Parts: sequence; C-alpha cells; structure tokens
Amino acid sequence: MTAELIVDARNATGECPVWNTAEQALYWVDIPAGRLYRWSAATGQTQSWQAEEMLACIALHPAGGWLAGMQSGIFHLQPQDDGSLKAERLAQVEHARPHMRFNDGRCDRQGRFWAGSMLLDMAAGTAAGALYRYDGQLQQVLDDLIVPNGLAFSPDGRTMYLSDSHPSAQAVWAFDYDTDSGTPHDRRLFIDMKQHPGRPDGAAVDVDGCYWICGNDAGLVHRFTPDGRLDRSLAVPVKKPAMCAFGGANLDTLFVTSIRPGGDISDQPLAGGVFALRAGVSGIEEPAFIP
Repeated sequence: MTAELIVDARNATGECPVWNTAEQALYWVDIPAGRLYRWSAATGQTQSWQAEEMLACIALHPAGGWLAGMQSGIFHLQPQDDGSLKAERLAQVEHARPHMRFNDGRCDRQGRFWAGSMLLDMAAGTAAGALYRYDGQLQQVLDDLIVPNGLAFSPDGRTMYLSDSHPSAQAVWAFDYDTDSGTPHDRRLFIDMKQHPGRPDGAAVDVDGCYWICGNDAGLVHRFTPDGRLDRSLAVPVKKPAMCAFGGANLDTLFVTSIRPGGDISDQPLAGGVFALRAGVSGIEEPAFIP
C-alpha cells in the first residue's frame, strides 16, 4: 500500500487532519505556523489561512468555520477571503505553567470538544499537561500528562483512547466513557508503545472499531484491534507521521500529516507533507461540535 503525496506542504508540525464530507475536502493545521490548510479532492488545489497564535486542533463548527484549540484557549475560527482567520475566543485556558499550548484534540460522538495541553518545551519532560472538555464551558478532566495525544473514540462512543507521546511515557490508554455526562473512567493501559516502532502520536478509529495511530520517528501508521493486538503497519516516506484521518468519497482513504524537523533531512525530502493511503477499511465521519 504505497503512500501518495497529495500536498508537499513542508509543515513544521502538520496536525489534526479533518475530512469535510460536505466539501469533499481535507483540512489540517501547521501548529507553530498557526496556519489552517484546505485541500480539495476535486481540484487538487490547496488554500491556507493565517491565525494570530499557534493553532493545534480543529473540529467543524455548526455556525460555519471551525472550533479550535490554540495557545490561549478555545476559539471559533472563520476563514476570510484575505487569507486571515476571524477569531472569537470562546474560553480562556489557565495553563499550569507559562509557555504552554493545546495539542491534539477532537469531538466525541456527542459533539463535545476535547483537547490536551503541553509545554512548548517538549524535551523538558514535565507533566504539566492536562486534558480538557469544552461543551460551552471549559473544564479540566485529567492532568499529569506530558504530551497528550492520540485522542479518539470508539464507534459507539463508549470507549475513549488517549496517548502520551513523550519518550518517557509512550503509552496509549483506554477509558470507559459515559456518553451522557462526557466523563472518562476506569483508565487502563491499551498499548505499551515501547513494544512497537515509533512514539504514539495522532490517531483515528475505523468502522471496525480498530485504532490507527501514527508511529512517530518510525515512519509507520499502526492499526490495533479493540483488544490491543497489532493488526498491520503501513509505511509513509517520512520519519515523523503526526496524525491520521479517514476521508475520501467513501471514507476509505487514510490521510496522514507529518512533521518537518530541523537539521539535515536529505534522507526524507517529503517531510512535512500530507499523504494518502489505501487502508483497506473505511472510517467514520468526524463529529462536528454541538454547542
């Protein structure tokens, strides 16, 4: 299953791909650049818009545009014709320390928005990160995380997955999830990623309930069954795949964003690009935010 480069985006940290079914287009962000991107499946053309601070994760907003986790809080973003993003801050976050931002995030099956926070200095290895829920009010639900990542929900919404991608952690946990209250409980180890190639980064879930997660540093995207068994690993031509999402006309294409690190990357010239893979299975349409 050869990975096809669809956009040579050269993103510093390409993250949070979301397929917009109505537009048949893929959206994603470059976190440190604060840019939102759109790729049209019909035309192959790419557009982008600039935010005023780091932009980490997005979900469709019912009023148009995007709900977004950024540096200072949760925003409603609306792309403008001049390439800017009109931003309305809906909730300010009180980070545990200075120099933090939101990271991975998405909506649960009921339309609540979830996002994790982290120190900008990932190398510090400090567990200052937390996981937040936004449903009109912003509430911290979990803490003691270094780099929260891999957030995903089972098809029935009753299992929540969360990873910590810091090299000292490299774990994916599963939680029972109360769909009425939006509360995770009974946390347990789902995958010890130290037993598999790559650190656990962004994730997606397919119609079979299998969990797809990017193996950062290993150039792989892994599929795990609901009981935590490794089912398959697909290769991408870069070392740092960051997050994956299902899209395409039949939701059977796996799109993968990636990271373009500094230094000599002559061995991976496509780093920071966006790739498409035939995964052999369909995904689930991404829920929009429900205020």
